[in-house]
Amino acid sequence: MRDQIIQHELSQETIKYDDYIAGLAKGLSILEVFGTDRQRLNVTQVAERTAITRTAARRYLKTLKFLGYLDSDDYFYWLTHKVLKFSGAFLSTAHLPKVAQSVLNHLSEKTALVFSVVVQDSYEVVPIARSVPQNANFRVSPFGIHLGNRIPAHASSTGKVLLAHKSLEEQKNWIRLYDLKRFTAYTYTDEETFLGALEDIKMKGYCISAEEYELGVTAIAIPIVNQTGDIVASLNAVAPMNKVNDHYLVNTVLPMLREAAKEIRDMI
Repeated sequence: MRDQIIQHELSQETIKYDDYIAGLAKGLSILEVFGTDRQRLNVTQVAERTAITRTAARRYLKTLKFLGYLDSDDYFYWLTHKVLKFSGAFLSTAHLPKVAQSVLNHLSEKTALVFSVVVQDSYEVVPIARSVPQNANFRVSPFGIHLGNRIPAHASSTGKVLLAHKSLEEQKNWIRLYDLKRFTAYTYTDEETFLGALEDIKMKGYCISAEEYELGVTAIAIPIVNQTGDIVASLNAVAPMNKVNDHYLVNTVLPMLREAAKEIRDMI
């Protein structure tokens, strides 16, 4: 047992059994079950979502409340502002968001569109830098425009760009783990059709995603590659469908994205 190796199901990261702290992993998994669609959870709901016993879930929840990461009314639990300490530390120290922000601001000034640099986190994609034009009067997600929005990868332009550059085995494993949940009538839900779309995206080098997560919204995305050739993030532009069309996105916005991605690459 001491020499056993544990492998992460999605990232394939490995760790020695003796170096793995199961209690820490469970505590973090409890924090992760809270989200925009499940802001308040009770002990039973947490136990079901984390596959641990109600007794263990109760102890973890009480500990996290004691530490200040959760609050409670003695039945439901919810996240507190203390969890922002981690995101704040990341955004203030990570290099990519810093170098990308000025580039995104310039793009928004030129086009009056919303631009984001996005990374993948398992099932979802998360913007780590974003620029919104001053005259923006539209929503690009049901929860507003802010860093940290989490959107399922298969229903977003950035997510599909990042998935498209993974191996077929990795793509199938992702689908097996997370499934293709429907959000609108335009969301990919069939595996073969989705895999075909990813192949086409990789060949073209960009992805247009229209109304797959939210009706009335379209986006175009490309990968951001670092100087060693690794894809580290995705860059996209988002707009209302009544403001732009595919011709404008491909012929006007796409060249801007490619130039911006090159500029970001030279700085990371």
